[in-house]
Amino acid sequence: QVQLVESGGGLVQAGGSLRLSCAASGRTFSSYVMGWFRQAPGKEREFVATINWTGSRTYYTSYADSVKGRFTISRDNAKNTVSLQMNSLKPEDTAVYYCAAVVGRRWPYSRASEFSYWGQGTQVTVSS
Repeated sequence: QVQLVESGGGLVQAGGSLRLSCAASGRTFSSYVMGWFRQAPGKEREFVATINWTGSRTYYTSYADSVKGRFTISRDNAKNTVSLQMNSLKPEDTAVYYCAAVVGRRWPYSRASEFSYWGQGTQVTVSS
């Protein structure tokens, strides 16, 4: 069982940056694939990015095409945190952003239905 708490959302102008963080409880954080998803009003929850950890200081990451080159996912297994650095934000990035976790048995993961644990979400609003 793991509990996830997001922080760092807010209002930013187009072209600006935000950094989201997710703090996870539990002693086996490194065994989880961590992900970020987002959901805009009236839309389905969509994949943003995921990150794995191989146990040898090597990370695998995966990004949605819409955020590649602008967003960076990272994790700190010592602090049980995963972050999402969002640069060059666009109005279409406006959504509630959710942190998610699943015990990593394969790679990659990109569907919301594959994740077992979810945070409460944090609002990101990008003004034009």
